[in-house]
Amino acid sequence: MSATASTPVPLADASSRSAARAEAPITVVAGAATDIGLRRKVNEDSHLSAAPVFIVADGMGGHQAGEIASAIVIEEFTTLVGRASVTIDDVQSALGRARVRVDELSESSGSEGAGTTLAGVVVAEIEGEGYWLAVNLGDSRTYLLSDGDFEQISVDHSVVQELIDLGQLDPGAAAHDSRRNVITRALGAGSAAEPDFWLLPASRGDRVLVCSDGLSGEVDGEAIAEILRAEPNPQTAAERLVQAAIDHGGRDNVTALVVDVTAVRIRGDEDVATIPGGVSRTSLAAHADSDTRPRAGATEVAS
Repeated sequence: MSATASTPVPLADASSRSAARAEAPITVVAGAATDIGLRRKVNEDSHLSAAPVFIVADGMGGHQAGEIASAIVIEEFTTLVGRASVTIDDVQSALGRARVRVDELSESSGSEGAGTTLAGVVVAEIEGEGYWLAVNLGDSRTYLLSDGDFEQISVDHSVVQELIDLGQLDPGAAAHDSRRNVITRALGAGSAAEPDFWLLPASRGDRVLVCSDGLSGEVDGEAIAEILRAEPNPQTAAERLVQAAIDHGGRDNVTALVVDVTAVRIRGDEDVATIPGGVSRTSLAAHADSDTRPRAGATEVAS
């Protein structure tokens, strides 16, 4: 298993770290772990766990195309590391640059299937206060554990999720459905679909999990939540989650980032409970056992 040590500060020079520590609207301690799994020859997952960016990209396309596609996304988002916070425009710009490069990869490699999912959170600031900006394309996932409550923040862009939403598939059967790895949105792979965005109020003590479907496809939500509640150290929690996926079969690459909020900048004496204007966890999409693969000719799902 490959693991990334916990770090409460951005990976930048000393002066940048000091400035970010003083200015960041959200301060965190994070852990990350990844593994090739038991059946894959290469690890097509890539991740970035450095404030203010915590994202996972799960590549697809074969012949190393997926590995390169996911790495391209991470490379573009690395340009944001060290900042106190980022905006939705920053995220959109990084995605746009990555999309151009992944499309060029498809053309140069002759593989139209070269692409990647993307999920995660970045630190944002609203009127001087700290928020998470969550982003998602595909079926990698973002979860939040807050005050003991565990919930999935992102919504899978997948055929089975569409069928669940239409009432044509029971959620309990989704994990075993033959279409479970067919996604309806991606970065690259012939898709021009836009990501979903959510703005989440942050509170001290919150724990965010970002993972590839190599975790969620092997370990159910209840078991994931149990590990997150039981293990206080984010690095150890990430490693335990990855190991749980391996123990349950490890059919895919698996990556987990665990991000703990240690401080949040607020205007008053109490943590912010809602987004200014009274809107909580609002979608910002208007602003903006087989390999995972795109569905040919898929109709994009409205956000």
